[in-house]
Amino acid sequence: MITWEIVKKLMNCFNNSLINQNGEFIAHSKANVYFNLSTCKTELDIKCKILEWFSRSAFKMCPYDSYRRNKEFQRFMLNGINEFLETEFTENDIEEIYIYLGNACDHSLTVKFIESGYDMSILKR
Repeated sequence: MITWEIVKKLMNCFNNSLINQNGEFIAHSKANVYFNLSTCKTELDIKCKILEWFSRSAFKMCPYDSYRRNKEFQRFMLNGINEFLETEFTENDIEEIYIYLGNACDHSLTVKFIESGYDMSILKR
């Protein structure tokens, strides 16, 4: 069950985030990085969506015109992911996560990865 404490934690991990009238959690409005929070029933659902929908942003998304601002944005996303999941993913880790889990390409693998305690070797079948 999703509690207000989980939602507050999520919002605190992504500064200036918001939830709109459609139930979308918007982590970064300029880059339009979001997922539908209203479809999440458990904290596991939120963790899956963070990995599946935010890994691309943390790895390679470039919403700005400058290299420096894009790297800051990618760090912002990676830091938010790490803070919420209580992990220490590196840039290389988030690349692997995006390759194997990004865009919800293998949801059952995402669940397995989370339940393993984020064992990176699971991704490299």
